[in-house]
This record gives sequence, C-alpha cells and structure tokens, in this order.
Amino acid sequence: MSRTTQITSLSRDHDLESSVTTSIQLQSFPQSEIQQRDTHRHEASDRELSDIDPVLEASRAADNDVPDGGYAWVVIFASAIVCFWFTGNGNYTWGVIQNALLEQKLASAATLSFIGSLSPTIMAALAIINARVIRWLGIRVSAILGIVLLGVAQLTSGSSTHSVAGQFITRGVGVGLGMSLCFMVTSTIPAQYFSRKRGLANGIVSAGGGLGAAVLSYVLDALIQRFGVQWAYRIVGIMTLVTGLPAAWIMKERTTLPRASFIEWRLFKDLKFVLIFVAGAIATFPLLVPAFFLPFYSTSIKLPSSTGAALLSGYNFSSAVGRILGGFCSDNLGPLNTLIISLILSAVSMLALWPASTTLIPLAFFAIINGASNGMYFATVPTAVGNIFGSARVSVALGMIVTGWGAGYLMGAPIAGYILDEHGGSDAGLKAFRPAMFYAGSLAMGATGFLILMRSRISSSLLAKL
Repeated sequence: MSRTTQITSLSRDHDLESSVTTSIQLQSFPQSEIQQRDTHRHEASDRELSDIDPVLEASRAADNDVPDGGYAWVVIFASAIVCFWFTGNGNYTWGVIQNALLEQKLASAATLSFIGSLSPTIMAALAIINARVIRWLGIRVSAILGIVLLGVAQLTSGSSTHSVAGQFITRGVGVGLGMSLCFMVTSTIPAQYFSRKRGLANGIVSAGGGLGAAVLSYVLDALIQRFGVQWAYRIVGIMTLVTGLPAAWIMKERTTLPRASFIEWRLFKDLKFVLIFVAGAIATFPLLVPAFFLPFYSTSIKLPSSTGAALLSGYNFSSAVGRILGGFCSDNLGPLNTLIISLILSAVSMLALWPASTTLIPLAFFAIINGASNGMYFATVPTAVGNIFGSARVSVALGMIVTGWGAGYLMGAPIAGYILDEHGGSDAGLKAFRPAMFYAGSLAMGATGFLILMRSRISSSLLAKL
C-alpha cells in the first residue's frame, strides 16, 4: 500500500481530514526508506503518534522533498531582515525609549511598561488569526503589510510622545499589529524550505531580530540624545519602510497551503502539547523583564544613560548570538533539550547573577548570559513545534502556543514594575529591584519544570536527542 493511501485511510478512520494542513502531494516511498527515516525518530512515543496522526506522518514525508539550500537561503536572509525590524521596533528596544519617557515624567515605570508590553501582547493575541490571514493573503503580501504597519506606527508614535493614550495606540497597538504579522511570517516559512537544517534556518532568521534590537538600541539612544524622542521614532520608521519593504517582497511560499481548521483542538488532548503550551505561557512573564529594566536599573546604580543603552545593546547582541547558537544546538542536541537549557540559564542568571550585579562588569556579564539564553529560547520554539507536532501544521500549532504567551507579555514586565514601586522605586536602590529579580527568576525555573516533565514523557534517557 502506498504511503498516500495509508494516510488517507487514517484520516478517514479518525475523521481528521479537515485538520490536515499541507498541500504537498506525498509520493510512494519504499518501505526500507520509511524504516530508515523512522530510526531517526528514536522514541517510541513519537512513532506511536505518527501511527495515529496523519498530519505528522504527512509532514515527515513532505520533509524529504524540501530543498534545504539554494534559493531557500535567499528567503531566509530576507526573513532575517524583516525580523530585524519587527524585533528592533518591538519590546527589546523599549527600555531605551521608556528611560527617555521616564526622564520627561510622562508616566510611572509600571504604566510605561504596560505600553511596551502591549505590542508583544497583541502579537501573541493575534497569532491564530494571522495564521489564517497568511494563508489567505500569502507570505509576501502579509510581510509587506506587516512592515507598512510597523513603519507607519513608528512615524505616528513620534507625534504622541506627550500623551500616554497616544503612546498606547501608536507604539502599543500599531506596532503590535505589524509585529504580529511579521512574527508569524518569519516563524513559519523556514519549515517550508528546510528539514535537516531547520534549526539553523530558524536561528538565522531569529538572529536577525537580535541584531536589530542590538543595533537599534544604540541608534535610538543616539537619536534621542541628538534629536529627541519624537524624531528618533520618525527616523526609525522611515528606515523600516525603506529597507524592510524590499526584503518583504523577496519572501514567498514554496507551496500554496489550502485552508485548514482555524484551531486544532485535538492538540490539547496531547499531554506534550499541553505541557509546552503551559511552559511557554509561564516563560513569557519573566523573559522581557531584563530587556525592559536594564537601562532603568543601570541608572539607579549611578551609571550614565549611555551605559544603560550600551548594556541593552550588548544584551540584544548576545540574544542574536544565542539565536544562532540555539539553531545549531537544535540540530545537534534536539530542540526540546535546547529549550530546557535556555530556560535554566535564564533562571540562574536572574536568581544569582543579577542580584549580585552592583557594578558595571558583573551587570555586563549578566546581560550577556541572560540575553543569549533569551535569544536561544525564542529561536528554538518554532523548530520544536515543527519537529514534535509536524511541519505541515506548524502555523496552526505555533499560533495556538504563541496565543498563550499573551498574558505573560502583557503582565510580566508591569508586574515587575509594580513590585519595584511597592519596594520604594528606583530611588531605593538595589534592595527595591531584588524582589522583581526573584519574581522573574522563579517563574523561569517553573517553566523549565514543565519542559522537563514533557521531556520525561517522551524519553527517560538523558542523552536522547529530543
């Protein structure tokens, strides 16, 4: 019996035809080739899932036909440029702008943290919807629309720097809409072009975001010092449109995917999906705290604002390196193992390194370690989702998981801001920051526990590549 016939039969038997999310036509494969491919799926639970899940089996068959190179690298580097701008315009550089708005007394640290948190929250909240939008409009049009929204939002943010409500609408909502489209486009397209090198491809795309955050941290601080916050916004908005639109035009699908179910509720019957969903929902609470508060914290220990911007830039550059490292580790150690390592590093750095960082050198060391672990985490999630649940459903599954990040994006950094205010604010010195540090570190450790439990459900071997 051909592989196509087996998959069709399974779909009919389990009434799952509506949830199959790939249009790649599967060809017949010799049984020996199927068995050889299955030997690389070393865990029994994974093989059992393939027996009952036609989408996962279709994904594995389709992965044999992806180019893994050639023009695929052009698409990946174009995606990295788009990622450069949506990450650089997003939450990782908000700390520089937040510090400038704090100095002009626009609002409290907690309120400004809400503004910075709103854009990634919208990105998460619209993930499932944008997975459908991308199928409707296509990769190219969706990427172009996302870049236009980002650029226009930055331009209009420059005219609302004296209004909290204006910043919520332009910098919060406007940037969030653009980020959401760009994120889903750049997170799902590598799975169409890569299989063996999927982790590296995702790492390169994600590293573009880390590099964008690092460069724009410096650029924004320099522009703010010379021209003020208003023109800093506008100049970056123009740069986004001029360089982002050509890159978005290059991006395109390798295959046209048919309409699929809006949400695959059946995934919640899989304990592994539930565990990675919960782990991601918890992990997003602490992951943005250092990015938001590094400039603010450095000022509180009497370092100049330029040093705070440099620390944030170093944090973001380390994030870029961590994203590439995460891709390499995903391909060699396994994406799930890499996720666990990244969260352990994040938790330990916030619980042990940050509270002891009272001078520049240890604070810089913390920024490097935490930035790298942060980047490693975000670069690895799409690879883990594609490998565990199937590349054919990566847009739907990833959209569902990212939607669960919304609460953490919205409340994670503001909770840290409220904890800081309750303990005397930045004027109270290091003592006031420590409870917020412990809050962030403990949540990162808690998220790690869920991933370790998920790993134990798949394999009890510590050396298994998962």
